[in-house]
Amino acid sequence: MKQISILIADDEEEIANLVAFHLEKENYQIFKAKDGQEVMKIIANNTVDLLILDIMMPKMDGYEVTRNIREKHNMPIIFLSARTSEFDKVQGLVIGADDYITKPFAPMELIARVNAQLRRFTKLNPFTKSADRSMLEFGELMISLEQRMVTLYEAAIELTPKEFDILYLLASHPKKVFSVENIFEKVWGDHYYESANTVMVHIRTLRKKLAEDKRKNKFIKTVWGVGYTFNG
Repeated sequence: MKQISILIADDEEEIANLVAFHLEKENYQIFKAKDGQEVMKIIANNTVDLLILDIMMPKMDGYEVTRNIREKHNMPIIFLSARTSEFDKVQGLVIGADDYITKPFAPMELIARVNAQLRRFTKLNPFTKSADRSMLEFGELMISLEQRMVTLYEAAIELTPKEFDILYLLASHPKKVFSVENIFEKVWGDHYYESANTVMVHIRTLRKKLAEDKRKNKFIKTVWGVGYTFNG
């Protein structure tokens, strides 16, 4: 069985070594990087299953690294940062991170978050590639599961992996109402106490990218007090 590999990117060697120590006890293969450019080089030359990423790094910060990675890769990304503001957390999630942990951190919590992300990514992904669901079409909106591509009026819409998964989940069950807890469990594959806020942030950004502020008939409809549904 292939050993799962994790890349730890942090310019603070003591923190990187601490994280590596605990993850190696879980039998993960570990790569380490001290700056953003080294992260990109390791990912280009190795198979990386999950990335633990600091924001404030030399040469290329964590935000820029995430943007570059999301152009080609879908592995889970967990920010591990000293930045604790709500703005930083939201920004990290919006640009494509899957989770955000603040420093100082509890090693056992970090391991739990890593395991949860890997479990979701490798086992609990609900989006199976069945032939009749590989392409969804709603007027001018087209969603390709195999290519993980969304087009609206023939223009490609750039979505993060989580935004795509949320849209596909809702669109593949038109009119069905999903609570924020349902969405989080199916897309993230885990229970998490901040699930409501995390889902709402992604829904809000997804709506902007679908230009719902300019349309009368919205694709994603809010069912007040319950959750969200796709108005296909």
